[in-house]
Amino acid sequence: MGEFAQQLSSVASSLARRAAADQGGVISGDNPTHWNPSNPFRLWVIQVVIIILFSQILALGLGRIRQPRVIAEVIGGILLGPTVMGRIPHFKDTIFPQDSMATLNLTANVGLILFLFLVGLEIDTRLLKRSVKVSAAVSIGGLVIPLALGAALGVGVYRQFISDTVNFGYFLLFTAVAIGITAFPVLCRILTELKLLETQVGVIVLSAGIGNDVIGWVLLALTVALVNSTGGLTALYVLLASVGYTIFLLFPVKWGFHWLARRTGSLEQGSPTPFMMTVTLLVVFASAFFTDIIGVHSIFGGFLAGLIIPHDNGFAISLTEKIEDLVTILFIPIYFTLSGLRTNLGLLNDGITWGYIIIICLVAFFSKFIPCAGAAYAFGFPWREAGAIGSLMSCKGLVELIVLNIGLQAGILDDRTFSMFVVHAIVLTFITTPLTLLFYPPKHRNLNVIYGSGKAREDPEASPEKSSPVETDFKTKFSLVLDKVDQLPPALALSQLLISDDASTTTVSSVDLYKGKEMLDVSPSPPHTVTVDALRLIELTNRTSAVIRSQEADALVYNDPILSTYSTFASLNNLSVSASLSVVNYDEFPASIAEHATNSESQMVILPWARGTTSILGNEAGDAPLRQNRNPFDRKTATQDQTGSAVYSEFVRSVFLRSPKDVAVFVDRGASIGSAVAGARQHLVLPFFGGPDDRLALTFLVQLCARASVKATVVRIEKNDAGDDKASLVHDGKVEPEHLPGINALTVAAADTVYGAFNTQTRLASETADNLIWEKYTNPDSHSLPDSVRSALKRITFSTKSSAKPLHTAVELVKAEITAASGTSNPTKVVVLVGRSRRMAPEALGAELRTLLTTIGAQLAGSVPRTIGDVGAAFVASNVDASLFVLQAAAAVAPA
Repeated sequence: MGEFAQQLSSVASSLARRAAADQGGVISGDNPTHWNPSNPFRLWVIQVVIIILFSQILALGLGRIRQPRVIAEVIGGILLGPTVMGRIPHFKDTIFPQDSMATLNLTANVGLILFLFLVGLEIDTRLLKRSVKVSAAVSIGGLVIPLALGAALGVGVYRQFISDTVNFGYFLLFTAVAIGITAFPVLCRILTELKLLETQVGVIVLSAGIGNDVIGWVLLALTVALVNSTGGLTALYVLLASVGYTIFLLFPVKWGFHWLARRTGSLEQGSPTPFMMTVTLLVVFASAFFTDIIGVHSIFGGFLAGLIIPHDNGFAISLTEKIEDLVTILFIPIYFTLSGLRTNLGLLNDGITWGYIIIICLVAFFSKFIPCAGAAYAFGFPWREAGAIGSLMSCKGLVELIVLNIGLQAGILDDRTFSMFVVHAIVLTFITTPLTLLFYPPKHRNLNVIYGSGKAREDPEASPEKSSPVETDFKTKFSLVLDKVDQLPPALALSQLLISDDASTTTVSSVDLYKGKEMLDVSPSPPHTVTVDALRLIELTNRTSAVIRSQEADALVYNDPILSTYSTFASLNNLSVSASLSVVNYDEFPASIAEHATNSESQMVILPWARGTTSILGNEAGDAPLRQNRNPFDRKTATQDQTGSAVYSEFVRSVFLRSPKDVAVFVDRGASIGSAVAGARQHLVLPFFGGPDDRLALTFLVQLCARASVKATVVRIEKNDAGDDKASLVHDGKVEPEHLPGINALTVAAADTVYGAFNTQTRLASETADNLIWEKYTNPDSHSLPDSVRSALKRITFSTKSSAKPLHTAVELVKAEITAASGTSNPTKVVVLVGRSRRMAPEALGAELRTLLTTIGAQLAGSVPRTIGDVGAAFVASNVDASLFVLQAAAAVAPA
């Protein structure tokens, strides 16, 4: 009987003897930590809670230094085991009594079967076709030499530490596998975390790791079969049964599974139906059961079941999402904590033992590093990339720990040697990330070899011809950020504004996958064709589904519904579009946006801020429900939307902070679907206060007015109370330090932009620039302007107003424009353009903003003015029924 079957029998016998529990429970004085074989649930819950808390707390700390989660789980187990917590009197007997281990082991092994199923599912054999020769060389070199040196190392370890009752040949085979195997799941996560997954280094390591991993599992299965057999002939039968079952599963069962997935529509919709999930789980556990009863560990059955899952149309990703959280949060920490509980560092108490640990670490590392790095270098890789490949291939991680646990359970390892190999696994896994960054830091990476990560440069020959900014101030290259489906409506609305009426007819001629991008090549390209580079951002998490999604980024760029919808809209509206997709950590979104804008040579980054969910409210009289537009900054509504959270506000500020290009945030506060009117026109309103951001807003407004359906009102508001005109800036009741040099600094609270004060030179230069651009657009006859600009200026009304309360005046102005627009026969939507004015603003409006809030009795989160500026915050607080376009000019355009 297999180990898994024995655990099931043991637990079943325990439950069969279960008597009725005392109904009084803890009220009657029952101790929940007391082990009761008739009711093991109580202690099991206590054990699980402690395990999860330890692993989660350690993962938070180790995650900050980019260490895999498995290290936290194993270290947590070591702390809970005899090394640390076990030294507390009665701790082990109370929390982890030996009698309770059967239930905990069964839970852990069920989770391990599901986890190995996810590992097999994560392996996409299509990756083997990428760079076949060099991948094969790295894989063979990283397997043959470590196997040989591992067997040689096993000779010394056996003679020093292992009992003669253990078969010498089996032990050598086991140590060879332990040294030669590579942790493919941890490898994938490290590659993804370091943004190497789709570089040439990542492609080679991933392809070589797949071959290395599969062969390692085969050898481990052979080792287990030999250990569990009673003789050579029995081992042969076990091996033949394993081979036959593998062929049966990978061919007829796989064909049947794929046919059933198509028949049920699961492949078509990219998500398994409940019936397919039922079939999948039955296949997983039936496979694990069969490999267990034939004398091979049950995890091999789960691993083989994962290999038959199709990866078409995101099916594997969706299936993984349905089970991964339960596995990774609950089951796997239990398993690796049990590994830590079996690890007693107190047994490593002499110099010989630690000497062998060092030798094991050195042999395990260099037997992988030298042949893998050497093979890569022989195929023409630079030494940095070759060193990174060698470092990554030496990773051990959780696969090594699974191997060690199997060796301990099979009696090949004793407690001392098990602890020695666990230390070596932790050390090698820990150093993988630092060594990779040492050999291959981001500054030495060649972006021209990136596939599918959304960071590659666009093909110069496929890009539309760039327009010269000398002839006109119009911008022609935009980066549009899309990370949620909710952002599609505002993205489509603002993209419509970017298309001028006289844009030449454009046809999509080809779609080419170039360096991870879907390129929609357009022909012909007029001199000022607007091109939008849509950047789709997907959050990378610790989940297996996110890693698989990152691996399949080159296919997702075609199948992603958000990009497909936007590309279709662009095609129908003759808008030149290139699309790219990037899977990165959420904290790295702003840096990825900044890097993408630089690489794509965009002139402006546009962030759509989706409108809040429309809620239906009724009054006490039972009248018809009313639809209300939720303020996207309001965090007090019952139906909270993520875009209204402080987290998203901080993300927007981080983009403002890090972007080297102009940034525009489109805050969609427009009409709901139920009140949308066909043929609506747009009326733009700009309260012009001055400064680089307002000058950018004015220039952009003129560009938007190139459409005949767009009209605009621009009012230059001047403050007539010179006594309040201070050089320093006041935001949120705090005077910002004047000694801070430059721009774009960080505050302690969150990402923010803090700027120094004006001096006489910068003030005069900014005022001069304000006067020049105002004169340029208000008196076009006195300037040489292109016909497109002259045509746009005919639809713009300019005026000047002086006020002691400029912020109040701006709000009243916009409300008047909204009232006038609502009274026209043609439906008109008002959009307000404002400069963020966190840098070189001519007026300090923070005090007036607080006065305005007091006057209207409004509450406003402190993040609002920090995110969109004082002027934008005033419109939000006043509940102005208009969308906002908040712009910030790039630092390079600021006057010297």
